[in-house]
Amino acid sequence: MTKIKICGLTRIEDIDAVNEAKPDYIGFVFAKSKRQVDFETAKCLKSGLSQEIKAVGVFVNQPMEEIIALANEKVIDVIQLHGDEDEDTIARLREVVSLPIIKAIRISQKSDVKKTSADFMLFDTYDKDHYGGSGVSFNWEVLQGYEGDFFLAGGLNSENIAEAIKRVKPYCVDISSGVETNGHKDQKKISEIVEKVRRINYE
Repeated sequence: MTKIKICGLTRIEDIDAVNEAKPDYIGFVFAKSKRQVDFETAKCLKSGLSQEIKAVGVFVNQPMEEIIALANEKVIDVIQLHGDEDEDTIARLREVVSLPIIKAIRISQKSDVKKTSADFMLFDTYDKDHYGGSGVSFNWEVLQGYEGDFFLAGGLNSENIAEAIKRVKPYCVDISSGVETNGHKDQKKISEIVEKVRRINYE
């Protein structure tokens, strides 16, 4: 059963949309990004989020203290490291927080596909100028034969989601720009893609 993450929520309207559609995860981006939210905004948004949905905090090379504070305040339920964080960072985080950890790796070729001690891998498209959020897919063939649960990101939308699930069987599909209109989350697109993934799961 492929799970669904809607990433990059910034507004109360986004929370309303996901509470209705019921994806498994949502993402708050704390890294520098057009979708970046601060501590107080995320705390406010999380307070309105359905308890059935887990909130993932997305970080890129940020101070560990910031991650720990968000975890302790229960603003996030999962930690996503989307930068150059190494195994030592993961180990040190595990000493102080009990939340699951996702480690993102940007993919341009098969040799980029690696494993870490994180609970989950996330595979995203390599972009030399950005750590994520490019809205572009990579060649999923490089994931063939990968063993382990992983999140699949990078340019996913209602047009290619079915092919992605059938070809590489991700644990979770991670969608951001694919459910936006004019730079904002679109309630209709969120509902449509969640329904589509659920339907694929039952086929």
